[in-house]
Amino acid sequence: MASYKKILLCYDGTREGRKALRCGADLALDLKAETHLLSVVDMRTSIAQSAGLLTDVACGRFEDAAREILQEGVNWLTERGVQAHGHFAFGHPIDEIANLASEIQADLVVVGHRCRSGLSRWWMGSGNTQLLDRVSCSILVACSTPQEQRKEAETEAAMAAEAGTVR
Repeated sequence: MASYKKILLCYDGTREGRKALRCGADLALDLKAETHLLSVVDMRTSIAQSAGLLTDVACGRFEDAAREILQEGVNWLTERGVQAHGHFAFGHPIDEIANLASEIQADLVVVGHRCRSGLSRWWMGSGNTQLLDRVSCSILVACSTPQEQRKEAETEAAMAAEAGTVR
């Protein structure tokens, strides 16, 4: 097995991101690897979705939310005994992941992936293939099983219901 001394975890707060965080944390602990956590604000997508009408306030809210997600990930890792360096970037996620992986000379990049059916995969294409061509290190793609996805959805629904009754 390759020796991974520097691991870059990509975290966006989604179910897939949490799966990548869990897998990356386990590896980092087992290998005693230097760990970096990246959160990216993709303003191109946000601007496109708003037809270019984003205000400075809205942009600031996107940044605040991404910084909160980054801090959430760093805190989660710290609670599990993983000391991680947090990184925040504006841009296209593939570009920013590749840039940081190169900058820190990562041995491994860990990303989450939403597993789709054959037709959906064919129609949508694969976003991670671009990343494969952009980094010179190994990539671990963390996929949740259907059972894990259901369990996490049930947990989220229960937490939302509980939050709704606490008001």
